[in-house]
Amino acid sequence: MIWKWLGALLLFPVQMVYLVVKAAVCLVLPPKLRDLSQENVLVTGGGRGIGRHLAREFARRGARKIILWGRTEKCLKETTEEIRMMGTECHYFICDVGNREEVYRQAKAVREKVGDITILVNNAAVVHGKSLMDSDDDALLKSQHINTLGQFWTTKAFLPRMLELQNGHIVCLNSVLALSAIPGAIDYCTSKASSFAFMESLTLGLLDCPGVNATTVLPFHTSTEMFQGMRIRFPSLFPPLKPETVARRTVEAVQMNQAFLLLPWTMHVLVILKSILPQAALEEIHKFSGSYTCMNTFKGRT
Repeated sequence: MIWKWLGALLLFPVQMVYLVVKAAVCLVLPPKLRDLSQENVLVTGGGRGIGRHLAREFARRGARKIILWGRTEKCLKETTEEIRMMGTECHYFICDVGNREEVYRQAKAVREKVGDITILVNNAAVVHGKSLMDSDDDALLKSQHINTLGQFWTTKAFLPRMLELQNGHIVCLNSVLALSAIPGAIDYCTSKASSFAFMESLTLGLLDCPGVNATTVLPFHTSTEMFQGMRIRFPSLFPPLKPETVARRTVEAVQMNQAFLLLPWTMHVLVILKSILPQAALEEIHKFSGSYTCMNTFKGRT
């Protein structure tokens, strides 16, 4: 027994070096992209913002069917018509992912009308944009229900069939604020941190499930209506991401079976700095970058 443990101990660093080298090679020579022609993709919050661009990108890359979930029928209908004009079958369902019963009911309706979902994109999110003491209790609950608990309900609704088919992918559009919170968006940061933990646990739990994988995307501030009014101190150095860029990189990550994606790549530096710098230094970085006050002019979606 002792030799078995000794062998495993000696083999472990070799495995680590191999995996690091393999990842480096893949950066230079990307793996073959996954074919989407047989995939049915469901995008929550798919009527506008990043969700709309995700629907377009999946359709552009040949997804078989696109299904949109959201709370505003006008936006859903407009996006559905746009996707159909691209030549891709598209359906929409009005669904509030923060409502557990509604999620399960609409998931059943999707299976009956459209078929099995093989790629689930949890994109729906809201932001209250207030400090804790200025926050409305109902608004706080709403952000937690939609941004975090909604992923529990949608994943529970569609993952079992993916496991049966041995074909599926769970995608989460998260935020870099899950790793580095800011004042003035305590509801959003908390919900995204919870969502990140959910996806990290789920990703590890799927390691022994053949054909079913997960991808978590953590983008920097993206120029959508949801964060209208948010101001970055040095926009030339840290320009907001375009939603079409986030959508394109997300679909590529799914096709390459990439577990975690930080956008832009400079966000990796932030993670490293948080690991090694003392709290006082991190506070000075926040002050210098303007993240302490970036939500002072926040207006949100009108």
